Order: sequence, then C-alpha cells, then structure tokens
Amino acid sequence: MPDAAALVQYAEWFFLAYFFCVNGGYLLLVILAFFRLADYMGTVEFAALPHIYTELEPPVTVLVPAYNEAASIVGSIRSLLQLRYSEFEVVVINDGSNDGTLKALQEAFTLREFPEAYRARLSNQPVRGVYLSANHHNLRVIDKENGGKADALNAGINAARYPLFCSVDADSMLQPESLRMLVQPFLTDPHTVACGGTVRLVNGCELSGGVLRRAKLPKNPLALFQIVEYLRAFLFGRLGWVSMNALLVISGAFGLFHKETVVGVGGYRADTVGEDMELVVRLHRTLRKAGKPYRITFLPDPVCWTEAPEDFATLKAQRIRWQRGLGESLLMNRSLFCQRGSGLAGWVAFPFFLFFEWWGPIFEVFGYGVTIWAYFQGLLNFQALLFFFAVAVGLGMLLSVSSLFLEERSFHVYTRFRQLLALLAASVVENLGYRQIITLFRFQGLMQGLAKTHAQWGKMHRLGTVRE
Repeated sequence: MPDAAALVQYAEWFFLAYFFCVNGGYLLLVILAFFRLADYMGTVEFAALPHIYTELEPPVTVLVPAYNEAASIVGSIRSLLQLRYSEFEVVVINDGSNDGTLKALQEAFTLREFPEAYRARLSNQPVRGVYLSANHHNLRVIDKENGGKADALNAGINAARYPLFCSVDADSMLQPESLRMLVQPFLTDPHTVACGGTVRLVNGCELSGGVLRRAKLPKNPLALFQIVEYLRAFLFGRLGWVSMNALLVISGAFGLFHKETVVGVGGYRADTVGEDMELVVRLHRTLRKAGKPYRITFLPDPVCWTEAPEDFATLKAQRIRWQRGLGESLLMNRSLFCQRGSGLAGWVAFPFFLFFEWWGPIFEVFGYGVTIWAYFQGLLNFQALLFFFAVAVGLGMLLSVSSLFLEERSFHVYTRFRQLLALLAASVVENLGYRQIITLFRFQGLMQGLAKTHAQWGKMHRLGTVRE
C-alpha cells in the first residue's frame, strides 16, 4: 500500500493534470474564437454602409421581467425605447413587485389598463392586469402574481405579438444598434433558433438619457475583476463554442429566440434557478433528438450593459445561484450527454461543462487544500509547492491576458492607455485570491445543489446605475 508521501504525489499529479486540461481547454477556445473573430471583424466594416435589411427585419418583442427593480426600471425602459429597429415592442412583466416598480412605470410612461385578450400557451402565475402606455404605442406592462423569472418570461411569451423575442434584464440597457445586429443570424440562416449577445459591465460608465456615452472602468476592485471575467466568458469562451454549434449558454440578460421553437419545447422551466442555460441545453437536446437542423449562435458586437455586484454578499449569492443553475441544467438534460446523434454539443461541450465547470470547484478546492496541507505536514517541499501554484495560477493569468489582448485587438471598448494598464493588472491580480474566492462560492453552490437544499436568489443589492 502506498505511503502518505506517495499518495500526496499521485494527488498532486492528478490536480496538475486537471489544471492543465481545464486551462488548455479554455486556451483552445480562445484560439477558435480568434479565428472566428477574425472572420467576424471582416464583416464589421460593412456596418457603415446602408443596411440591406432595413425595414425588412422580422418584428421583435423585447421581454423585460422585473421584480423589485424600481431603482433602475425606468432608465432601462427608456433605453430600450430608443433602439434603432424597424418594428419592435417592449413588454415589461412586473412579477409581483412590492417596492413600487409598477408605480414608477405608471408615472413615467402614463400607463392605462388595457382589456387585452391573454392567450396562455405556457403556464404562469395569474395575471392581474395588462397596461398600455399612452405615450409609447409599443410599450405594454403585464402585472402578475410573483412566480420567479422563468414564470415571468413565460407570461411575456404568451403576450408577445411577434415571431422573435429578446429577453433583457431589468437592470440592463442595450446599445441603440444592438437589436438590429443581434437579429442578423436569423436573416442569413433560417435554421437559427437562438442568438446571444455580449454582456458588458456598466459599473463606472457614463450614462445619459438611457444611452451609454462613455465606457469607463469602475473604481470598485470587485467590479474590475468581473470585467476581466466577462471578457473571458462572453467574447471568447462563447465564440469558441459557436464554431462547433455547441454553445450551451445564452445569458438571460441578452438573448434573442424564435418564439414558436421555444413554445414547442415547453418554454422556460420554473423549477431551476438557471432557466436561461437550461432552455438552451434543452433546445440542443430536443432538436437533436428530433433530427431537426438548427443553429444556436452568439455575436460579440451587439452589447448589453448591466450591473455587476460590488459587495461580496451579493457576489456570493450570484455565483452560488449560477453554479446551482449550471448543475440543474445539465442534470435535467443529461440524456444529451454522449448520446448517438448529439453532435459536438453532446460529445464535447456537455462533458466539458460537466467535468470542468460543474465539478471543477471540487477538484480545485481539494487541490489547493491537499497541497497546502501536504506542505505543512512535510510531505511536499517548497519547490514542488511553488511549481503547483505556478501551474495553477500561471495558466489562469495566461488565459486572462490572452482574452484581454484579443479584446483590445478587436473592439477596443476601453480606449485610454491607463484603462488598458488597469485591465492588465486586474488580469494578473484576480488570479491571486479573487478567483480562488469565486471557486469557494461555486463549491458552496455545488454542494447545495447536490444536497438539494431549497434554492434562493438571495438579496440582490442594486446600485441603480441604469436609472433615468
């Protein structure tokens, strides 16, 4: 039987192999994203030309589920009403708010109760009333009993008049051209059923009249670290999966869907806290099983600006919820895993998310824990300890810096040199404590999910950045 030193050595090699695999996988996604981004950027120059599809785009319903969003709802809706799009409607779903959200909407947009016929194709909590704005013909508000975000979105889909719907968080805002850009895959490929856009952080930015005037970096270090995280996740992680038609996540903050396809698979599930990812994974599973051609894609240019938590309590609640939603999405659609005909979504993306995204916190927490314990027990020398952390932390830094480099070579949202230096510093420093703390939050979410404890959203502290 191996002694303790040998067991520690085996464990170290296992954890090192894990860190190599997970970061190597991410770097491969960055490489795939680089080539896809190069092709995409070649088409951006045509944006300045007259729009081929102007007035021919399919009409879109923008759904905004809102629960206790009085601080930012008016600014968000004003931003949406300024979208440059030929025909769209905004449907706000007030999900039983008790903080004056409905009153704020009534005062800002002169809402009047409207006797509208409501066709409930998807189940949702009872609707108390439908309101129409006297000032904006394309703005409606549905007031309903509280049922959660998924339930609110189903109610919005039931009320949607148009063939495409775009889900947008109530504390977010779109750039005026975002919707027009996001709809392009539906025009070029009739098999497109869903498309996600980029979510960027509005913390620290300058806003005016519901429009972003200038992208700036936040002073809060937590928000700054999250900017680096979002660059990795949205711009390049998702671009890499799109190359394989294996994208499993479209952010609930900004996604465009074909309404009839979503209704056909049952709409959003209210029994998960990760309703956005679960819907996308279910689309893969259902359409693959039915043998229907489909495309789920992502565009890096259409941007939605949203708030990031600036305190640890809110950040912890958010990451626990995300991790639980990830696990629930995979378990609810486990028949996609390595099944015949499941394509790269089932044979590559699903295993990657299962072993590295969902179970990853277990390997990372125990990897750090066993290494530190072995060092203080004298079972691991200082050189081996240094090598382990150099691999675990160094690969993370390489990934963050690579993502930042590609961002600056493409969209260059943060134009000042000192902003670039700040992001570069954040790309390095976030690996020295912040990412480990996030891993602990994810580990807690994983354990809660496995224990099947009651899922709670937790108290979300809103800064009200996106306000009138």
